[in-house]
Amino acid sequence: MYRRQFVGAGLAAWLAGQGMSARALAGVYAGLQAVDADVQALTLDQREQIIPRSVAQGLADSLRGRLLLPGKAGYDTARQVLNPAIDKHPALIVQPSGASDVQSAVQFAAANNLVIAVKCGGHSFSGKSTCDGGLLIDLSSYRNVQVDATRKLAYVTGGSLLGAMDHECMARGLVTTAGTVSHTGVGGLATGGGFGRVARRFGLALDNIRAVDVVSADGQLHHASAEHNRELYWGVRGGGGNYGVVTHFAFGLHPMQRQVIGGSRIYPLDRARQLLTLYAEHSMRAPRELYLDCSVGYPPGGGPGFASLDLCYSGQAAGFEAAMRPFEALGEPLRDSVASVDYVGLQRSTDLSDPRAMVSYVKDGFVEGITPALIDSILDGLQGNPDRFTQCYFQHAGGAIGDVDPTATAFSQRYASHDLMVILAWPPQADAEAHTAYIRSYWATLEPHTRGYYSVVAEDKAGTAAIRANFEGNFQRMVALKDRYDPRNHFRLNANIKPSAPS
Repeated sequence: MYRRQFVGAGLAAWLAGQGMSARALAGVYAGLQAVDADVQALTLDQREQIIPRSVAQGLADSLRGRLLLPGKAGYDTARQVLNPAIDKHPALIVQPSGASDVQSAVQFAAANNLVIAVKCGGHSFSGKSTCDGGLLIDLSSYRNVQVDATRKLAYVTGGSLLGAMDHECMARGLVTTAGTVSHTGVGGLATGGGFGRVARRFGLALDNIRAVDVVSADGQLHHASAEHNRELYWGVRGGGGNYGVVTHFAFGLHPMQRQVIGGSRIYPLDRARQLLTLYAEHSMRAPRELYLDCSVGYPPGGGPGFASLDLCYSGQAAGFEAAMRPFEALGEPLRDSVASVDYVGLQRSTDLSDPRAMVSYVKDGFVEGITPALIDSILDGLQGNPDRFTQCYFQHAGGAIGDVDPTATAFSQRYASHDLMVILAWPPQADAEAHTAYIRSYWATLEPHTRGYYSVVAEDKAGTAAIRANFEGNFQRMVALKDRYDPRNHFRLNANIKPSAPS
């Protein structure tokens, strides 16, 4: 202790001799986070404001993590999201080291009337994980997964990516639903829904949440589970980021063998109608161990169109052939990568093909069965373009997802058999106008076949009427939660549940 005091006093005296203040000394220990100018920002109602340098310095001094400001090292990297079309500039970025830093950031935003964006994996197609003029909480520095194999629980910090969860859990012969792209952030996926390759067997990611810690808009930290703060626990599972920042998750885990059967079968586009017809019938009656996605589209560069099946079968290998036998009528595929594979490897297998690496636009809606009329609309309107990637895509739902009562969590769309998406992607330098006009026109022919939408990926579903309709009977309960935990709507960059009387 005496040595520590002596060294500390000696260093302080030396720094004072160099003209450095106590605040500057604090900056040394905090990573030289000196704020050297006032900060330009926007209020909640988008009015310009100036945050004094001393106020911003107070935030920096309160953090063990980093405060990043425009023009400073690390800022431009931290503000980026996966879709390069998004180019937003937060007034301040906090990279927290723990829940206490998140509390400090949220309290600062509340005191200074700022919108709060929360970034984990940065996968939001429409850029809702960043903002202009507000405060961005970038959770990329707050990643950790711990597995309790005895209790079959995974404890996951809010900035973690799905791949880390898969890796740690499967090392112990356990799994939980975790999307289909390993660099997706846990928080955005699990609070909004969470489809994935084992969701038909084990439920959505949000169905496997056993507990959360949430920082609400007043900066308070709440623990929520089936035993504590049960209403908040209900709302976080489907309400997305409406109620605060989830700093910790506890996920329930399930025993599963590491080797599964997975991969893709690619067919020429002239078999698309036959494939979609077979898929419409047999995906509805597939065993829960079979996750089967279907897509039709065109690659960039003017190549021939394709129809494809992407699958994961996690049951006993002997049942796989019977489950897939109806699709033998399609004949030999052009390419077939289906094989016995490591589940964690399969979860990483589509990372590089994620269309959000280019400028991307998506339309989305749930369906209750795939009708002949929907198949006609898909094929009649599908148009390729050599300057873009074009895909119409069904993600498999049903099974365990539909076992849950629609009022048991805020996620109400338990009726869905599939999630239908149209995805376009093009290089950043391309002219977007023709592509966006096409997808809007095409989607207008498909949307009448849908009911509701997946708020995690929906591009431009906004407004109270659309959100009220989507959450159906759960909407008013979600508004009551918003009134309690975020009455000024600081957390609005989501499928926003507006408070009933914003102050």
